[in-house]
Amino acid sequence: MSLIETNSKQVERALLVGVWVRGQNEEWEVRDTLDELSMLAAGAGAEVRGQILCKQSKIHAGHYIGKGKAEELACRVLEEDANLVIFDEDLTPAQGRNLENALGARVLDRTQLILDIFAQRAQTREGCLQIELAQHLYLLPRLRRMWTHLERQQGGIGLKGPGETQLEMDRRRIQQLIRTLSKELDQVRTRRAEQRRGRRRHGWALVSLVGYTNAGKSTLLNRLAGSDIYAEDQLFATLDPTTRQVELPNREPCLITDTVGFIRKLPHHLVESFKATLEEVAEADLVLHVIDASHSKVEQQIDAVNVVLQEIGAEEKPVLCVLNKIDTPEGASAAKRLARALGRSTSVSAITGENMDGLLDELADCLKGDKELINLRIPLSEGRLLALLQNSATVLEEKYEGESAELLVRVPLSLLPRCEPYRLTIDD
Repeated sequence: MSLIETNSKQVERALLVGVWVRGQNEEWEVRDTLDELSMLAAGAGAEVRGQILCKQSKIHAGHYIGKGKAEELACRVLEEDANLVIFDEDLTPAQGRNLENALGARVLDRTQLILDIFAQRAQTREGCLQIELAQHLYLLPRLRRMWTHLERQQGGIGLKGPGETQLEMDRRRIQQLIRTLSKELDQVRTRRAEQRRGRRRHGWALVSLVGYTNAGKSTLLNRLAGSDIYAEDQLFATLDPTTRQVELPNREPCLITDTVGFIRKLPHHLVESFKATLEEVAEADLVLHVIDASHSKVEQQIDAVNVVLQEIGAEEKPVLCVLNKIDTPEGASAAKRLARALGRSTSVSAITGENMDGLLDELADCLKGDKELINLRIPLSEGRLLALLQNSATVLEEKYEGESAELLVRVPLSLLPRCEPYRLTIDD
């Protein structure tokens, strides 16, 4: 269920609130994530009436921004005729309840807003399961806030009123839903693992696209694979993982999977719930890190992606950085600078197709790994070896003549000793 009521006659009129705690971070960082929050809110269907930056020395337990600041914010809510206030930080249940009472408007935090966007845009059964689990994990400790309109104690000591009874019933129901959803997602993870094993038996390399949301991952995959995945200039345009086969210049196929975009302050519930999807990254042979080189805060976006890669255990994976959007003056200039600072990288424009051939060459070079291209003539009586090559190597050509098979195959170095007796020389 969406928290932003875009289909009702009443449009959500939102005020956005960021908090800069002196000594903990920089003011520009808070302003930057507040601008990002504005894009998220607009993407969810809200009409943003303004941004407010609260500067303070500490976080207050009761109202997060302090009671005095809350009273000032209440006046601004009236001035802007806002009916929704979105905080750029996570609020505790008590803080959210106190703020709603003080402001006279609904209060959401950054995590709730992101969960809402994911709920609106998830299309597949797997995506919906993951979002539903994240929402329930977030909701469980906040149930008490939803039942403040009912008496939680009635009668005498130890006697429970209707609010407490309903609270316990809802808590048990949500806990049961969490167990059910977790079990279903475990089945999804098992199924994905079986699919990955099947791909590896065919000798296909697995590549995962990662990047900050709106960096151009889906557009890049469309360009590489000639597909038509939904791609728009908005945060979290696509959520559901998509895999496409791409043939590399060395005639080897690889499978490229587009995953959910990352973001600063990515809610922990989402990382937990999307493990079935993010395992595609952890199990990949190569991570393709797509970077919006034209963005003014590109370094911070790169850092945010690296943080999530570390959280899912993929920080040691081989990475090829793809500096995207060089069709813009800002992107072209920044790409040259970033290429010197990053490891292995290449610069492209996914929207125009500039340097796609260079990217494919880099992909092929990264994925060739410990393999050798050889010609073999193997007797058909060696059925086990033929089956092993079909499962563990990349067969580029095969021709059967009489009692033997001639193969052009890219073989892992570990299999070379088995293949040596059947290798063809130039004279052959």
